[in-house]
Amino acid sequence: MFDFYKFVSKEPGKISGKISVGQINDLKKNINSLDGLNQALGLMNLATVDAAMILELILLGAMANRASDIHFEPIDKKIKIRLRIDGILHDVFENQEKSFYFRLLSKIKLLSNLKINIYDEPQDGRFTINLENKEVEVRVAIAPSEFGEVVVMRLLDPEAINISLGELGIREDDLEIIKTELKRPNGLILNTGPTGSGKTTTLYAFLKHKKTPKIKIITIEDPIEYHLEGIEQTQVDEEAGYNFSDGLKSLMRQDPDVILVGEIRDKETGEIGIQAALTGHLVFSTIHANSAAGAIPRLVDLGVKSSSIGSALNLIIAQRLVRKLCDNCKTIKETDNELKIKIEKFLKQLPKRVNKEKFKEIKIFSASKGGCDKCNNSGYKGRIGIYELILNDPEYEKLLIDPNHIALSSHKELDELIFSSAPESAIKKFALEQGMATMQQDGILKIISGMTTFEEVEEVTGRMQF
Repeated sequence: MFDFYKFVSKEPGKISGKISVGQINDLKKNINSLDGLNQALGLMNLATVDAAMILELILLGAMANRASDIHFEPIDKKIKIRLRIDGILHDVFENQEKSFYFRLLSKIKLLSNLKINIYDEPQDGRFTINLENKEVEVRVAIAPSEFGEVVVMRLLDPEAINISLGELGIREDDLEIIKTELKRPNGLILNTGPTGSGKTTTLYAFLKHKKTPKIKIITIEDPIEYHLEGIEQTQVDEEAGYNFSDGLKSLMRQDPDVILVGEIRDKETGEIGIQAALTGHLVFSTIHANSAAGAIPRLVDLGVKSSSIGSALNLIIAQRLVRKLCDNCKTIKETDNELKIKIEKFLKQLPKRVNKEKFKEIKIFSASKGGCDKCNNSGYKGRIGIYELILNDPEYEKLLIDPNHIALSSHKELDELIFSSAPESAIKKFALEQGMATMQQDGILKIISGMTTFEEVEEVTGRMQF
């Protein structure tokens, strides 16, 4: 049961309600699978049971199944509950009795400090679950729809963000570049990718890697997703007129060494971030682009002067997430001669800095049809990143391209391309000459390593180019 509630005003970064999750001993025993959660909800008399108990069971089940989001969707006279696990939505429960949903919705609004009597406007809030000696924040987004209010709850489990650099799945040669760039005292490191591609996890890992008592790290985020010990975090509040550019100006007066800007969305934020990078600060940020090469034209499109980008930029990282094969039920895939030849050719064409010896033993696996009880019968469990890097460090570039420091005659430094407003295609060509392995190439290496499948990599990078 819910033991207590605590409400506070909607200030940036504050939790607006708290619940303490108790025990539902009989029902919670078998909610470690989607089928088990469905059965547990089916055993409840939803018409009469307390809404707090329904919500408690759903939250416990979502956590037990590693869900990142819970969706409550009214459809005609039914209510559908779905969980997003490893990026994929799964149906969990559908019920004809809509009256329980109105009670559940009121409970969610109450906990999130939202207005119960507002049902035709979007509302956002958050609350905290005290679950088995750890606090999990729940971010709530409510929106009106044809059949009633739709609710999405994002579960912000602190364990999900407790990942080190070495656990991100970054290939060792790329990881070495990142570690080198993180040692630099100033400059701009950009991370690009669509929503839900793991950018926040990556940048938080960078912050934790940099954190020491000798330096000051400040962030400005929208919103703060996870609280990081020893790091000052601030949050955008558009209603109060506190946006990324205003926040960044304020942070610059706080004597920081490292700054995280949640996203560069406009010209002013981009220019202030670059100015910070040029005046002795190490700046991390994200930008929406489809590839590492696309990040630079995107900055220019926002109105940032190309003449200043090259001087400030250290590194661009693009990433996507792919589902990992379930180690318990994945099956070996027979590799025909044609595929072997393709893979051997692919390995030969990889940049010199990629350790090809690690991939000599080719073992390709498939997701087991029907999966097993360890992976909710999906064949996949967990996710891993695939990455590509563009480096703007002339001396280090030369070392990567040629260990003897003999610059290639066709070599052209990235800042020259940026200054001339070169298109994405020219920047990508430069990066490939520099030794970049693309996201798709990184994905194929993870396929060869038995981590994921061709289908997963194609889903996020497009048709295989090998």
